[in-house]
Amino acid sequence: MSEPILVAQHGVAECHLLPALANRHGLITGATGTGKTITLQTLAENFSKIGVPVFMADVKGDLTGISQAGSVSPKLAQILAERGLATPTPLACPTTLWDVFGEQGHPVRATISDFGPLLLARMLNLNDTQAGVLNMVFKIADDQGLLLLDLKDLRAMLQHVGDNASQFTTEYGNVSAASIGAIQRGLLQIEQQGGDKFFGEPMLDIADFMQTVTPAPTSPAAPAPQGGASAPWGGPAAPTSGQGVINILSADKLMNAPRLYATFLLWLLSELFETLPEVGDLEKPKLVFFFDEAHLLFKDAPAALVERIELVVRLVRSKGVGVYFVTQNPLDIPDTVLGQLGNRVQHALRAFTPRDQKAVKSAAETMRANPGLDIATAITELGVGEALVSLLDAKGRPSVTERVYVLPPGSQIGPITPAQRQALLQGSLVAGVYEKLVDRESAYEKLKGRAVSSADTAAAATGGRSMADEAAAAMRGGAADAARGAAQEAAGAAGGGLMDGLKDVLFGSTGPRGGRRPGLAEAAAGSAMRSIGSAVGREIVRGVLGSLLGGGRRR
Repeated sequence: MSEPILVAQHGVAECHLLPALANRHGLITGATGTGKTITLQTLAENFSKIGVPVFMADVKGDLTGISQAGSVSPKLAQILAERGLATPTPLACPTTLWDVFGEQGHPVRATISDFGPLLLARMLNLNDTQAGVLNMVFKIADDQGLLLLDLKDLRAMLQHVGDNASQFTTEYGNVSAASIGAIQRGLLQIEQQGGDKFFGEPMLDIADFMQTVTPAPTSPAAPAPQGGASAPWGGPAAPTSGQGVINILSADKLMNAPRLYATFLLWLLSELFETLPEVGDLEKPKLVFFFDEAHLLFKDAPAALVERIELVVRLVRSKGVGVYFVTQNPLDIPDTVLGQLGNRVQHALRAFTPRDQKAVKSAAETMRANPGLDIATAITELGVGEALVSLLDAKGRPSVTERVYVLPPGSQIGPITPAQRQALLQGSLVAGVYEKLVDRESAYEKLKGRAVSSADTAAAATGGRSMADEAAAAMRGGAADAARGAAQEAAGAAGGGLMDGLKDVLFGSTGPRGGRRPGLAEAAAGSAMRSIGSAVGREIVRGVLGSLLGGGRRR
């Protein structure tokens, strides 16, 4: 049974987070500069100590210090002494760095098919009509066995559907050219923001987020310090049991594309929900997921997406996953989601605007009352690192809200150096797994192959028709010459007179000015040759002409 995690205290008041109830989710709120990041780091560090893997997005670039053992500065030591808090024991956590762009961490990728039309429509900010067309494109790709792995696959599929819209209308519905164009423009914008690096293979294996590391055994020549064995991560007081790996997503650059950031994190959460089996209530979570800047997830989100988020948050608990939203204002979280968050840490809010005042009132009303504490007033008076905390007790009830000081982490506060980052990447558990991009045959290659094949077929058909036309023309010319020769023989045999007139009617004549009047035989032969281009037709024509010429010779 895991020991309770001491999160904050003030005098005799202590706030413990029970690991068995950590999957009831949580909320960390407060204005800028009030200590939310330190609270997040303290929680993540403590989860790692008890063997729980953690995922969190590093929006400001200062969470990577959790990978290094910290030290207490004179300023921090003075603050701790004033607040009556013990000096933290230096501790480093095993850390894996990730980056959608592959620059400051291991690449993170997903396929277009796995991402799905709902999240993609959210990322592209499509309206209902455009989202319907996108769903149709995904359905057509599935029915035709075309894999959508990266952006070029989706682009090729959109072009294919647009070019052949009439073929799909009766079975799938109307295909709007304007909607196809809007989706293509959205993809172009995502590509310019670097989103093309996110889509592709190898796709992220969620299991790589859920790893633990057992500290290396201590050398006999160097006895372990009191309190535990030394881990290879540099923590002199690292626990002897396995530590949960801290997965940090570098999000400072990703935040330049807020929709991509929010949709990516929602995809991760959905993957956890769809991949992990039901486990019920465990003594500690299998993974804790911190969603920083959570307001981006819900900003302008359609109702269908909010319902999806609520469903995932409500049901992912039984998968052993705890989700903690981090944002400035509690009003950023919809009520349907806010009601699912049992563990609350409220830092200071500044009531300068009517919306701020409404947020203070809302936060005060949603936390369990304390008879000796005016929560609404306290929210505006909290100092940096001070918070109102209400965590679930052993019976799953919110504890009485306490005004306490959040304990500082034992790891380094602030970012790491480039050299330290490089060392983490080289010594990572997944080093070399995701770095090489794989581009196998998918929709783009197959559709491109079809286009090339169609062009070759069309060229061959055009060449065949030209040869047939030339042959037919030659046959018509030959037939006319043969007919004229037969007429001459017939005229010589009959001696002129009536046969000359019959010759002109049957085989044509030449006028005084050189004009040519075709006869009945020539007209029939020409008509037959135009309508019959096959070898069988030519044999029939030859038979007809042969009989006519043979009759002339008999006369």
